Amino acid sequence: MNTARIDLPYQSSESRWQAVAERDARADGAFFFAVRTTGVFCRPSCASRAPRRENVSFFTTTDEAAAAGYRPCKRCQPTSLPRELAIVERACKALDADPQQRMTLAQLSDAVHVSPFHLQRLFTRIVGISPRQYQAAQRAGVLRDALQRGRDVTRATHDAGFSPSRLYEAAATELGMTPSAYRRKGAGLTVRYVTADTPLGVALIAATDKGVCKIAFGDDRDALIGQLAADFAQAARIEDAARLAPFVAQIRAYLQGTRERFDLPLDIGATAFQQRVWDALMRIPYGQTRSYTEIAASVGSPGAVRAVANACASNPVALAIPCHRVIGKDGAIAGYRWGLARKETLLDTERTHKETGEIA
Repeated sequence: MNTARIDLPYQSSESRWQAVAERDARADGAFFFAVRTTGVFCRPSCASRAPRRENVSFFTTTDEAAAAGYRPCKRCQPTSLPRELAIVERACKALDADPQQRMTLAQLSDAVHVSPFHLQRLFTRIVGISPRQYQAAQRAGVLRDALQRGRDVTRATHDAGFSPSRLYEAAATELGMTPSAYRRKGAGLTVRYVTADTPLGVALIAATDKGVCKIAFGDDRDALIGQLAADFAQAARIEDAARLAPFVAQIRAYLQGTRERFDLPLDIGATAFQQRVWDALMRIPYGQTRSYTEIAASVGSPGAVRAVANACASNPVALAIPCHRVIGKDGAIAGYRWGLARKETLLDTERTHKETGEIA
């Protein structure tokens, strides 16, 4: 059987050098090049004098170039993102124009005049999620708004762009619970919560009488509390630091590298597929990672890589279900609900303490 090798844009040294030689602005953000004789790294479109090929090295990110000892070019300013941000802003506007529309990556790349591969990488790096996940979040927003206004579940789900054949499965994936449960907004429940400062920023931990229902991270305490209020608008919400202190202690111990596993009762809704994925995540050993492809295979659905990514993105309890241990097939750190910087910190913490054997 004959197989054809597919060359992705700007992946080979030859295609990258060609882009540098032509000062191809379309390659900006896809990679960076460094010049040994000057000690600087640049965007492919940099207008500085063309370097000699034998003096050039290529890097996927600015961090990689800096780690290799190069400094950013003052002329093209590769560490700033004005050009890349403009591309992503155009993509977001195209997706925001009609949240119910399902644009393919090819359609979106045509709309912003960037290659699909470049757009996927750029969008994920800047926004933190893929264009597909962004669309899913937009549809979920439409669905949330309709349900909060008391709209009939079937009509609201249809208006948000979910097909009748997959209405409840798809909508539950976007919301983290069934539409009818979301419409009730926690009616009849008492949700106790606490916020705490941690090395990852502000953490919010919330629990019902059955167990922890939310662990979230952010930079703004009020924003986290506001999101909890939106998620459980009909529940009685009580700030209760004393009752949740043992949960906070476990999280801090983990972040300090003195605890490897959590012992937290959980009270979270999940579809059958989400539950299989989350169970698989909890089996990933501390200090190790798995790819989305490997998780899909482990749950018996090797073709459901995107569905696995969605299940990771809908995880409501950070750390307790370690979705941060799932990375791209190529080893790249993909999007994380609470920010890529936090994901990198978590993986570095686990790797460091596992290697040094400092876990208590």
